[in-house]
Amino acid sequence: MQALMEELGIYLLSFDRPGYGESDAHPGRTEKSIALDIQELADNLQLGPKFHLIGFSMGGEIMWSCLKYIPHRLAGVAILAPVGNYWWSGFPREVIEEAWYVQFPQDQRAVWVSLHLPWLTNWWNTQTLFPGSGVKEGNSNILSKEDVPLGEKFTGRPYEEQVRQQGEHDSLHRDMMVGFGKWDWSPLEMENPFAGEDVKVHLWHGVEDLYVPVQLSRYISKKLPWVVYHELPTAGHLFPAADGMPDRIVRSLLLGDE
Repeated sequence: MQALMEELGIYLLSFDRPGYGESDAHPGRTEKSIALDIQELADNLQLGPKFHLIGFSMGGEIMWSCLKYIPHRLAGVAILAPVGNYWWSGFPREVIEEAWYVQFPQDQRAVWVSLHLPWLTNWWNTQTLFPGSGVKEGNSNILSKEDVPLGEKFTGRPYEEQVRQQGEHDSLHRDMMVGFGKWDWSPLEMENPFAGEDVKVHLWHGVEDLYVPVQLSRYISKKLPWVVYHELPTAGHLFPAADGMPDRIVRSLLLGDE
């Protein structure tokens, strides 16, 4: 709400990630490069020595990279329904299997290709012989009960074509290749980058999320005691769009409100 932004003195900034909108594609991007992009953007816009970050879905996964590579620039982080990498080290087999089978079979295959055959990702998700990623295509069957009315907020957006104007390969498909690809580190092995500092990391996830299974976030929250975990028992993937939820997330991040 505008009133909350004025009350807290918030300057809210969003940007097009590589390959989206008008941002240049970055074929060589990694899980590290996006964190350095964010730092460079903040410096060029003179946002100051520290800032808060909020990341949703694939952007939520990026928050782990920011915590890894630029923690000295962060005043707080909110991670919303983050995509999880099934091959991060530290997950027990039973947790991976439970989360894996929440996905539709076509999404299991698409995720597997992104890791093991990344050069095939673009073809896999554009061919018509069999279904590619249902998440990428916006399969309505993946919407939870609470997601259905929220999804209507995103339909008919006039800027949809602008988002993917550089093509799906340099945007969505490269996201999959990085997000589900091989990382040299795992968030589950991270030490608290803010030990002794008053900086909070909030992780939010809906139990009924069919896009990104909650099991991975739930386990991460148990392994990282410095993460404040908010599990929403009836919410799906689109909960950040629910009435009142943005204010609740921001108040929790900036004021410590529950």
